[in-house]
Parts: sequence; C-alpha cells; structure tokens
Amino acid sequence: MLRRLYDWVMSLAATRHAERALAAVAFVESSVFPIPPDVLLIPMVIAERRKWIRVALIATLGSVFGAFLGYAIGAVFFDIVGRPVLAFYGAEEKFAELGARYNDWGGWAVLIAALTPFPYKVITIFSGATGLNLAVFTLVSIVGRGARFAVIAWLLSLFGAPVRRFIERWLGLLFTLFLVLLVGGFVALRYLF
Repeated sequence: MLRRLYDWVMSLAATRHAERALAAVAFVESSVFPIPPDVLLIPMVIAERRKWIRVALIATLGSVFGAFLGYAIGAVFFDIVGRPVLAFYGAEEKFAELGARYNDWGGWAVLIAALTPFPYKVITIFSGATGLNLAVFTLVSIVGRGARFAVIAWLLSLFGAPVRRFIERWLGLLFTLFLVLLVGGFVALRYLF
C-alpha cells in the first residue's frame, strides 16, 4: 500500500500539475500524510534545474501552511481525544509537566523535525496540543522547512541526478548531525559560560 502511494506521488512530478501537487503533498505531509514532499521535489528540480528556488519555495509554503493544520489538529482534538485518554490513565499531570518543558524548548524540536527525516507531523500536532507559542512555531517552521527544501533543491540544481542518490541516502543523517552539533554547541555555551 505504501509503495503504491509512493509511486503515485512520484508520477505526479511528470504532470503539468506538478507544482500544485507538490504544494498539496507538502501541505498534507506536515499534518497527516506519510510521504515526504522530497519525493516530488527531487524529480521536479532534476527536470528543470533553473527552477530550483521556485520549487523549494512551493514546498516550503505548502509545508508551513500544512503545519498550521497539524497545529490545529493538536489544539482542537487534544481536548476531545487526548485529554480523556490521559485522564483515564491518570497521566494529566505528567503531560502538563512535559508540555511545560516542551514549550521551553519546543522551538528547537520544531527546527529539528523541520530539517531532519523525523516525522514533522508529530511535532506540529504535539506543538498544538501543548500550546507552543504560535509565533515561535511559525518562524521556526519557515526557517527549518525553507532551509531543508532550499538545500536539497540547490544541490540538485548544481549536480543533477548523480546527487539524487546521495540526498536520498545521506542528507537526512547529515542534517541530523549538523543539528546535534548546533544544539550541543548552544547547550555547551550556556553551561560553560
């Protein structure tokens, strides 16, 4: 089932509706859809390298607007579904503590999920459920998703098809390592100085 869905999304890249499809996939991926927009972004940039900025921008805008849907799902449905489940298990207090800690550091969580292969939808929904500051959520989503899609599209515009395998295999790991070093550096600076 997932493979058929993946193949269907890939086939959209070859249609005249590719840009709209990219925006739609990026939108729903940020809240519920399992296939990342990279599946469309990669063949679209390879097909027309000079449009890499446009393609990255479409993916970013679709993804950030979709993140608002994920945030709304967390904010609205948490009270309907999540809170009764927590009450049943007596875990409301633990969730409140986790939510408070998350909201102190949630911007970093959103950035990490926006840049790495971690399912972004999980963080968008959790951010809504905990009430993460919407301005922080928006800014970090724009920066994180924009950077992710811009780097991928830029690399593809420079190197074309040969870099595709590298991106599909290693870029997520490299983004993750970069973020670990970045966050680790800030934490080290905070505690060392």
